[in-house]
Amino acid sequence: MAIKITPRRSEERGHANHGWLNSYHTFSFASYWDRRFEQFGPLRVINEDVVQGGTGFPTHPHKEFEIWSYVVSGELMHKDSTGTHETIKRGQVQFTTAGTGVTHSEFNAHPKNPVHFLQIWAKPDQSRLPPKYQTMEWTEEDKNNKLCLIIKPIGQASEKAINCHTDLWMYASVLKKGNQVVHKISDSGRKLYIHLINTGGQLEVNGVRLNSGDGAFITEPGKDDQLTVTSIGESPAEFLLFDMK
Repeated sequence: MAIKITPRRSEERGHANHGWLNSYHTFSFASYWDRRFEQFGPLRVINEDVVQGGTGFPTHPHKEFEIWSYVVSGELMHKDSTGTHETIKRGQVQFTTAGTGVTHSEFNAHPKNPVHFLQIWAKPDQSRLPPKYQTMEWTEEDKNNKLCLIIKPIGQASEKAINCHTDLWMYASVLKKGNQVVHKISDSGRKLYIHLINTGGQLEVNGVRLNSGDGAFITEPGKDDQLTVTSIGESPAEFLLFDMK
């Protein structure tokens, strides 16, 4: 059976522009609801946010989900009830296990320049985990024209990656025009999702074209099937690839 690729077009996502915040939602979130897009595997939220300078999300609670922010550009200041207070920039990913409950705030640390980031939520396999926070950093070279592992299931061997409490692997890549990466799918029961960050790039994924801001659900793979991802636009294509049970 051939891999099935179903695009999630950027213009069809949920969208809210509050002035200080311009946010696109891959899945149902806040006032946007679509029963077709409630969850995919453990993935529950992919929000692509641009927050204006000096503004942000005031302190609010979270429980049970694991939540992380991938900074595309700008500076994101994070404060939470675990005692963490730091500002993260491009190349850094901050990851929170909300577990039994945390409160946090996220603000644009720069008074004028916007911050562009993705906030992602996944449902762990265990409930009532102890709250935990961590940050890791990757260089541009780590991601240029290759798949860079960012998130992995806890207990799986890897030289460098953030641990999550479910069977989810997340990779990041920045492909320049004409370059491609290949991802081998380990099992026929996997679900995959690719999100092309809205920075002007274009991709072709096993023959399916994705424009800037688009995503795609990838289902029905056979064991050892492959995804071939090629940059076909003039601008570099930065994307995230999720491989999940």
